[in-house]
Amino acid sequence: MSPQAPSPTKEKTVRQFIEQNYRHFNSAVVVDAARAYETHINAGNKMMITLGGAMSTAELGISLAEMIRQDKVHAVCSTGANLEEDIFNLVAHSHYERVPGYRDLTPEDEIKLRDSGRNRVTDTCIPEEEAMRRIERKILELWSKAADGGLRFFPYEFIYQLIRSGTLKEHYEIDPKDSWVVAACEKGIPIFTPGWEDSTLGNCFVAGVIKGTIKTYDCVKSGLEQMGYLVDWYKQKSMANSIGFFQIGGGISGDFPICVVPLIIQDLKHKDCKLWSYFCQISDSTTSYGSYSGAVPNEKITWHKLDASTPRFVIESDATIVAPLIFAYVLNK
Repeated sequence: MSPQAPSPTKEKTVRQFIEQNYRHFNSAVVVDAARAYETHINAGNKMMITLGGAMSTAELGISLAEMIRQDKVHAVCSTGANLEEDIFNLVAHSHYERVPGYRDLTPEDEIKLRDSGRNRVTDTCIPEEEAMRRIERKILELWSKAADGGLRFFPYEFIYQLIRSGTLKEHYEIDPKDSWVVAACEKGIPIFTPGWEDSTLGNCFVAGVIKGTIKTYDCVKSGLEQMGYLVDWYKQKSMANSIGFFQIGGGISGDFPICVVPLIIQDLKHKDCKLWSYFCQISDSTTSYGSYSGAVPNEKITWHKLDASTPRFVIESDATIVAPLIFAYVLNK
């Protein structure tokens, strides 16, 4: 009797893989945070994602866009750079250049990249003409039209207008389903961008006002107005649900939105405001004295941001590796 052929091995899902292999230290926290995220969403609650670093240039949209489409994300707080760089990649992907040996570049090498119109972000060069200037020319018309008409919008609303106008479609170089900003636009969720002037398009806007191409700064709503909008959004969304906070990186994209709860409780004196009901931060910032990005979550309890019972996690790792794994878990992939 001939031996029976072995049955084919069933491939593991991402979810099964990390549950089997990620059992200790930072990897165990990945599983704990993913399970708690899923529990939070399955209970009918909301989630805000905050994006620091250069996550859009790292093409986080490939996994984040699906999270948005499947209602696993209900608001985003992003640096201005992450807002625009997702759209830069959408229209200029084939012109991007990866530099694997970026650690070995000399100052002279950097000058060659600069003079050829390539702006380096770690190992990836963003093409100035095909990405930045292409978007600048399109959005300048929207800024000027708003200024001329006395209209005012948030930075993300101008981006949504640009997407919905359809004028970018002829330039799409990736599948738009891999753009998290396109997904957010389709869902109509807010994207808060504190410090928007610290971005390429923010710089372009200021230059436009100085040159007289745009009549006034006032057509773009300020960061203070964004905080006011966030207060209204949080109060409305937390009436029936709790809201979680998933922070990628540190800096203003995380610091800005988490402050909305103490603002409501301490400054507006609305003592019935719910605290953030889930907290996870993926960061390589080490715990240190005075560093907010490196502060342990317990410190946030003293500021009326989190409660003692809030599920809270810190994953000290590279978000470009960890975030897609957590998203895959939550999406049951």
